[in-house]
Amino acid sequence: MTRRTEWSGSPAEPGGDPESGYGPAGPVAGAGARPGRRSRGGAGAGSGFGEGAGRRARSGTRSSGSPSSSRAEKGEPRDPVEQARNICLRLLTGTPRTRKQLADALRKREIPDEAAEEVLARFVDVGLIDDAAFAGAWVESRHHGRGLARRALVRELRTKGVDSAVIDEAVGQLDPDQEEETARELVARKLRSTRGLDRDKRLRRLAGMLARKGYGEGMALRVVRQALEEEGEDTEGLDEPF
Repeated sequence: MTRRTEWSGSPAEPGGDPESGYGPAGPVAGAGARPGRRSRGGAGAGSGFGEGAGRRARSGTRSSGSPSSSRAEKGEPRDPVEQARNICLRLLTGTPRTRKQLADALRKREIPDEAAEEVLARFVDVGLIDDAAFAGAWVESRHHGRGLARRALVRELRTKGVDSAVIDEAVGQLDPDQEEETARELVARKLRSTRGLDRDKRLRRLAGMLARKGYGEGMALRVVRQALEEEGEDTEGLDEPF
């Protein structure tokens, strides 16, 4: 009796896009594979090994140690689009990133510009890259977590390559009253550590702290003066710029 052996193919992931090769967690595995057949070299269709690689493996020939050979030995794809896709998915795991951050990472890995642009555009289309959402979340987190004001937030988002119009929209959602209230909370937490210093030193230390966090001179002076007055400090002449 003849025993029939069946080779199962790799099913597409639920929710994946068979045409683009993108699934919820990355490229769709086994797209286009024909069940019931194995490659002559014994490797999967997406392993990066062809028939020649199978012959080299059987003959015991060692790789030359070049980067491409090393990637092949590790099972990484040689196709630059596939490489770019894998790099971006790894970088995005658990940490949102801007388009520029990912583009810089691909450039550093020497991914060709055409392949990088194809993958980045696709990631934008499917919502894996969203600079507007990134900027909004950044403003919310850094203001409430670190007490940063508009100017500091703008500087940080610029370094991450976010477009100026997107930055303006994100920081524009920060309420001015909330910003001043945050400044007051920062001064209140720092105030105790300045006790024992003379008034001018306290002013410079507290106002300097607010300035480093992006608060304007006028707001910083007003908030610090009010805090000192509440402690009974004489604030005569503190209207001068610091």
